[in-house]
Amino acid sequence: MKTVIVIPARYASSRFEGKPLAEITGATGIKKSLIQRTWEAAMQVPGIAQVIVATDDHRIAEHAEKFGAVVIMTSSTARNGTERCAEALEHLPDDIDVVVNFQGDAPLTPPGFVTDIVAAMGLNGASMATPVLRCDTQTLARFREDRRAGRVGGTTAVFDKSHRALYFSKEIIPYSDQLTSPPLPVFHHVGLYAFRPAALRQYSAWPEGELERVEGLEQLRFLENGATIQCVEVSAKGRVFWEVNNPVDIARVETALAKMGIE
Repeated sequence: MKTVIVIPARYASSRFEGKPLAEITGATGIKKSLIQRTWEAAMQVPGIAQVIVATDDHRIAEHAEKFGAVVIMTSSTARNGTERCAEALEHLPDDIDVVVNFQGDAPLTPPGFVTDIVAAMGLNGASMATPVLRCDTQTLARFREDRRAGRVGGTTAVFDKSHRALYFSKEIIPYSDQLTSPPLPVFHHVGLYAFRPAALRQYSAWPEGELERVEGLEQLRFLENGATIQCVEVSAKGRVFWEVNNPVDIARVETALAKMGIE
């Protein structure tokens, strides 16, 4: 399937102003912006037709073009990354089979996550797929640390026996009093989506949903309108995965880059 990766990026953010241009230091002391590190991660995915940065900000666009990215300018009215991807789609060829929304704050995303969700769409004919990662002890501890500090951090997901999404939340779900043996697993939702072009266009036609607005999670618009989201369980294979949601996450990502020896 002909697949294009779109990295949506915006400068304005209530939690982290100018986040795409924030510098992240690699294992050898080299500093690169968050958007560049994310683009470099996306470029590692095999079999992709093109990787594009979609933004409404000229500072991000000029910076991205300097490190070699293809940029599509979108409007300032896009409310989230999925809407921005839908706008970018209108500038792409008609023969695209799959559009991947590769979050601009996730430079630790392994290439296999993209490969797995695109493959899943080919197997079951899903119109949308997204990865979920079983939380290890460290990741779950970070979730709890953020909650105790009042920070809105990563997202968790629950799904049915066919791996169709039931709900996504900024809270830790499912709730557990930790008295069960063993406790129910918690799945970290990786902010990465694969769409059929028709599903992406349909998303833009729907108004913002109440759950989407309250949780601040764009994917809930699909669930609120009865659409199916296929969750694909992935494995980080020993790598640490975390997104940059808050300034405190910069150090977490830098620690992971150092362990992996990434410049």
